[in-house]
Amino acid sequence: MKSLIKAIVAVVLAGLLIESVLFTVDEREQVVVTRLGEPRRTIKSPGLHWKVPFVERLHSFDDRLLYSDADPAPIYTLDKKNLTVDNFARWRIVDPLKFLKSVQTVRGAQSRLDDIIYAAVREELGRRTLDEIVSGNRREIMDMVTTRSRQDAAELGVEVVDVRVKRADLPEENKKNVFDRMRAERARQAKEYRAEGEEAALKIRAETDLEVTRIKSDAFQKSQLIRGQGDAEALAIYASAFQRDPRFYEFQRTLEAYEKTLGEGTTVVLPLRTDFFKYLGNRKRR
Repeated sequence: MKSLIKAIVAVVLAGLLIESVLFTVDEREQVVVTRLGEPRRTIKSPGLHWKVPFVERLHSFDDRLLYSDADPAPIYTLDKKNLTVDNFARWRIVDPLKFLKSVQTVRGAQSRLDDIIYAAVREELGRRTLDEIVSGNRREIMDMVTTRSRQDAAELGVEVVDVRVKRADLPEENKKNVFDRMRAERARQAKEYRAEGEEAALKIRAETDLEVTRIKSDAFQKSQLIRGQGDAEALAIYASAFQRDPRFYEFQRTLEAYEKTLGEGTTVVLPLRTDFFKYLGNRKRR
């Protein structure tokens, strides 16, 4: 019985000794081993590792991508506009030993990162006007903020992977004034565009009217020329025909006069011996 108790005690002591000497590192974490408060080594590879019992201490840090969401803070733009900016950042611990010496905990790192990122955001947005921030290339701006934040946060043993702005709003008391100015500016631009369009339309109409007038003038000139040529040819034909047989030409022209003058219901009182009726009477020609 005593031997059994001794065996159990021995097993328990051996288990405690093994637990105090060996430890495991998860693939999602990284460990800094300190001896009497002094850093000894950094372990990033997962698996089973050893330590000196009761002397060395383990400090575990997350090896995954971490998220930091800062509180909204005021920013002044280049044109003296007040913006309330709400940003967030993604970061990871790349140097656990430096991280342990500088901030020690994730909470402490987030506090320092909020200050670093806010300073970078304030400096970068402070170089630009409100229009550039609202309607410009937001990605370019945030890439520059990320680069600046990554450089400043390197001393903490962390790497800033990305910084983005969730919202950039005007204070409530300034929104109406800014919107009114923007509306007035857009109205002014629209008025200028309408004036330019009306001026262009008037110019096009004037040029079109001038072209129409020119075309009509050319057409009238050509028509008058053609009509004159036709009348000249007709007169030449009439003259030639008259010269060939004057009496027949006279007879034809008289008949045409009868047709135009003596219509239905027309009464003409003239002696038959007149030249006009010489072809209608029974008078014998001498």
